[in-house]
Amino acid sequence: MPALTGLPTWRRPGEADWSQVDWPLFAAERQRTIEHAGELGLWTVVGAIHHEPGAERPFNSLYVIGDDGVLAGRYDKRFLSSREAAVLYEAGDHATVVTVDGMRFGCAICVEARVPEVFTEYESRGVDCVLLASYSDAPPSESLDDRRPLAYALLTEMWIAFAVPGAVAGATTSGVAAPDDRWLARGVPDGTPQVVFADLDPDNRTVLPAYDSGRAWRARQAPTIRTRLGKVELLGSSGDPAPGP
Repeated sequence: MPALTGLPTWRRPGEADWSQVDWPLFAAERQRTIEHAGELGLWTVVGAIHHEPGAERPFNSLYVIGDDGVLAGRYDKRFLSSREAAVLYEAGDHATVVTVDGMRFGCAICVEARVPEVFTEYESRGVDCVLLASYSDAPPSESLDDRRPLAYALLTEMWIAFAVPGAVAGATTSGVAAPDDRWLARGVPDGTPQVVFADLDPDNRTVLPAYDSGRAWRARQAPTIRTRLGKVELLGSSGDPAPGP
């Protein structure tokens, strides 16, 4: 699952000129990818831009391809960066959940890693693993990009499959974070193309206590949680309270 690129050359502030993109060629390459996934018999998630005919802007998307070589669906990035919202993309309007062999997968893109609600929504929908496609060219010591997947996996008891380009030596690498606060698998930060494999096994006794008990408890508490959130008691007298979101 390659991380998304699709960003046109940035030369000046202003609306991106998507008329320069050869959309028929883009569609043909997408179809080749879909057919190849079917030839391999693999469920595949591929990052790309998606353009609807007549639309001024495309979506920043993840294509979900079935093992039968058919496009099963698409996730469009819902939460955009300031620059993306200003001049680049349209925002998506729904989550995407796909079930494969009894496991439920959700999709998220890049800056959505900074939106916890994306991940808690997927947890509430019974998702087992979120596929997070992103971009990072900074080393782990200078970036929190590889810490967020671990945090979300621990707090939501889901696996987080984190995909980044891996083309920059020393940069953050792709990996799969487990619900028990560890990486099941990680790439090597040497700038070479790699494939990362991990077994997602909810019956694994190491993972089960976090995966099973925490999620089940929160599901039972859901009616109570809804009634006890939203109200706040503000204490102290040093100035006006901070404005809400």
